Parts: sequence; structure tokens; C-alpha cells
Amino acid sequence: MQDNYFDIIIVGGGPIGLACALEASLNNLSYLILEKGCLVNSLYHYPQNMTFFSSSDRLEIGDIPFVTTLPKPKRSEALEYYRRIQQKFKLKINLFEEVTAIDKTEFGFHTQTIKNSYTSKYVIIATGFYDIPMELHIPGEELDKVKHYYEDPHYYVNQKVIVVGASNSSIDAALETFRKGADVTLVIRGEEISPRVKYWVKPDIENRIAAGEIRVLYKSTLTKVTQSHAYIHTPNGEIILENDFVLALTGYQPNFKFLKSVGIHISEEAPCIPEHDPATMETNIKGLYLAGVVCGGLNTHLWFIENSRIHAEQIITAIKQEHQ
Repeated sequence: MQDNYFDIIIVGGGPIGLACALEASLNNLSYLILEKGCLVNSLYHYPQNMTFFSSSDRLEIGDIPFVTTLPKPKRSEALEYYRRIQQKFKLKINLFEEVTAIDKTEFGFHTQTIKNSYTSKYVIIATGFYDIPMELHIPGEELDKVKHYYEDPHYYVNQKVIVVGASNSSIDAALETFRKGADVTLVIRGEEISPRVKYWVKPDIENRIAAGEIRVLYKSTLTKVTQSHAYIHTPNGEIILENDFVLALTGYQPNFKFLKSVGIHISEEAPCIPEHDPATMETNIKGLYLAGVVCGGLNTHLWFIENSRIHAEQIITAIKQEHQ
């Protein structure tokens, strides 16, 4: 057998990609994970102090306990857990090897990366949605002071910070930077803090707003950014604020361009869900499957680690039935 031939190529080395590899291994199917970044790359780029909404048992894969002394695990614990999973089961993964093309052939699939090429009978795409931010499309968004990712609050000590958004990532950033001494203004398009904000965080932000410690502008949109100011449209007219940094944490989306290049059908209308069979996770391309949050298109709140772990079993079951 060719060195670069596998039963399954798995694109994406996050928790769901690892779960698919585990399931393939348990069923004696050869596989290789191809990951463009580090192990569980998306989790690595989460904010350094992030606490998961899910409890640790809901993040488990391979029936391996995820032990933590906290009610909810932190990012650092998740990184360690999935690293141990990969090493314990010796999961075959090529890190920092981005996939550039996947072509259907009469024998299966040809997958090209920046380093090599592979052939396989099946392909599973488990690439998540964290790589491409939802941009504001406003003047000044290209400035270095505008960030679509947030890592650590220390960077914003004593700075005038505008945080755009009302979701978990925005609220966490607003609270953390405020507690490091930043002058924080929240700009929210809707009328309230998102009801999906973590239940132990929501009272905190509401109390900080009520106390006047964090300013909030509801029904408002950021319209322009300069090196020294930010322009905000509010129900009471335009406001111009002195500003050092903008954290535009308005969400992320799957790499639709890549999915379309592979040949997966995607609706042009929101939420742009890639075509797939929810029972088997097979796309419109026979032998090519989707797993994890990528299945939700723009509805990135539909799928999480805890409810998409089952995709691995669904896919491998479907593959096994075809083998029979």
C-alpha cells in the first residue's frame, strides 16, 4: 500500500477531528489528520483566561475522563486534556500542514497540502469556524488598533477600549479589560446583553453597567475608526469617542470559500448551511463528510464540542456499512 494512502483523511485537528480519528482507529480504519496550525488550533487561540460554558464531562472524547477541580474547565486545561488524548492514543496527525485542495477521483479523493499529497477513500472535514472573523466593513477597520481576536487583558491596561458585540467573547473581554484598568465602552447593535451569555457572567456585566463602571451604547453601531477616535451611530445621533483600541468581537464563520472549492453545495442565503445528511453527515459529494461546528454554517451557536462529538460515530458507522 502507498505510504500516502489512507482509508480516511481528516481535515482539522480540533476536538472533533481527534474524535473522528479515535473512532476510525477503534474500527481498524487507517487515517491521517491534517491540521494547518497547532494541535486543537482554535482552542489555542481562544482568550487565555477563557472558561468553557460546558462542564468537563461534556468535552470528553474517547471515554477518557476530563478531570478538573473547577465547575467549568479553563482553556489551559482543555489544551492539556486534548494533548494527552492525542499522545495516549498515538493519533496520527500532521501539524502545520494546511490543506489547499481536495479533488474527487474515480478511486476516492486526492488531497493536496502545502507539503505533500495524499489519496484516500473518504474525507472528513472538521475545520470549525474560528479562522474567519465577521468584519464590520467600515472605514478604518484595517488599522492595527482594530482587533478581531482577543487574547489577554494586560495588553489594554490604561487604554480607552471599545468592545463591539453582546456575546460571550465580547462580554468577557469587556469585563477583563475593565478589571485591568481599561476605560471600556460596549457598543451593542441590539437592545440588551445576549441571553446566551454565560449565566455566571451576565449578572457581573449588568452590575458593572448599572454602577457606571462600563459604559454601554445599545441600538448602536460603530461606523468609522481613526487612529485617535471612533465614530458611533446611536439613537441620539453620532458620538465621537477618543479611542486607543477597538475589539470587534462580532463572531466568526466557516471557510465557505474552501468548502465550495471542494464542491460542497452551500445555500447563498443565511445561514448558509453546507449540504449534508444529518444522519450520516455525508455531503452532496459521496464519501466526503462534515463533522463539528462547520455543519451549522453561520449558525455557529448550534454545534459545540459537547453535541457534535456524536458526528464521529455517525460518520464511521456510515463508512463501515459501506465497507460491508
